[in-house]
Amino acid sequence: MTTAVQAKYDVGGVLLDRPFKIRRLGHFGFNVVRMAECKRFYVDLLGFKVSDVADMAARLPEEQRAKIADTTPGVFTRHNTDHHTFVLFNKQVMDAMRGASDSQVTINQITWQVGSLQEVTDAWHFFTEKGAKLQRVGRDMPGSNWHAYVYDPDGHVNELYYGIEQVGWEGYSKPRPMYERGFREEPQLPQINEFQEVQEALAKGIDLESGYRFEEELPAKYNVQGILLPRPFKITRIGPVSIFVSDLEASEAYYRDMLGFIKTEETQYNGERIVFMRTNTEHHSLALYPISLRRPLGMSEHTTSMSFGVQVANYKQLRDACDFLEENGVRVDRNPPEATRPGMDYVAHAWDPDGHCVQLYYYMEQVGWDGKPRPQSARRPVEAVWPETVEALPDAYMGEPFLGPWG
Repeated sequence: MTTAVQAKYDVGGVLLDRPFKIRRLGHFGFNVVRMAECKRFYVDLLGFKVSDVADMAARLPEEQRAKIADTTPGVFTRHNTDHHTFVLFNKQVMDAMRGASDSQVTINQITWQVGSLQEVTDAWHFFTEKGAKLQRVGRDMPGSNWHAYVYDPDGHVNELYYGIEQVGWEGYSKPRPMYERGFREEPQLPQINEFQEVQEALAKGIDLESGYRFEEELPAKYNVQGILLPRPFKITRIGPVSIFVSDLEASEAYYRDMLGFIKTEETQYNGERIVFMRTNTEHHSLALYPISLRRPLGMSEHTTSMSFGVQVANYKQLRDACDFLEENGVRVDRNPPEATRPGMDYVAHAWDPDGHCVQLYYYMEQVGWDGKPRPQSARRPVEAVWPETVEALPDAYMGEPFLGPWG
């Protein structure tokens, strides 16, 4: 596979080394065994809202479906107005669809947002020319995002997308009669815009309020900085994603040269390198760990996921989230090893019923115009017993803001 950068590409009038630029982590997901328990963890406890349900087992031949004990449908969920930011699917069903049951890649996909549909199609051609292992290109429903799928060296699926469906104040996802605008091949450009799609649906008499609508089951009993919520915290951002890889150098080269990530920093644990990479101003949106560190770090040995990060609105909410999860029977580990959290200070790990680690935090260091992270000597020391309050850092509450109300 050739990944050497050989030309400059015009990306919206700016010359870049690739014909696309990843802006942020858009969504992420797991394939799990304990589907009902994991749904409770991510929806009831963490607060992701279901935006659509997907019966993937229905796509299997009847004789294959009959061999699967648990065919619980998967769910698309969100923490903001994006149609989905976290997905949860039945591992047994997904393994049957892929024809592989022994894979330790329980990450359903890692999805990165680019700036335009043109960037999606140009990325597809770029991946083809560079010899990347491709999966598919087109536009899936539900979600309506235009995308290209490509595999990393360990088989993790990376999706580049543009234009995901937005769920508005009324809470309805796009109705199924509008799924006719899905594509299973590279789209011809230009395509009509989203407003035109809605106009056409209205002209056909489609009821725009006939899509899926989530209704919160837990009472909104917590006063969270002036808003009543069902939990004493609100997830305001997803990421970073941390993964275990079999060849650290090969994966670092792939994410740098193929996808355009920038290395911010590296640390060491047990004498082995850990690489932290970014795609925007956050200290890191991706972390690469050698798989030999999985056991020393105490991570689940059935998965190549080291952790999935979720940011809450502030430090108080982080403390309250840890208490809330523990009160509901979740294992929470405060203060993971320093080498696993550069650019962050107070961090906790929570474990889902399948043994996946969720990284809870409130602060992420921002990298400025000079591209340099804060030196270790200037970082806040983390106290073993978390204080009630912390002093503001220069980049406190910086980075990608959360838009819209918390509930």
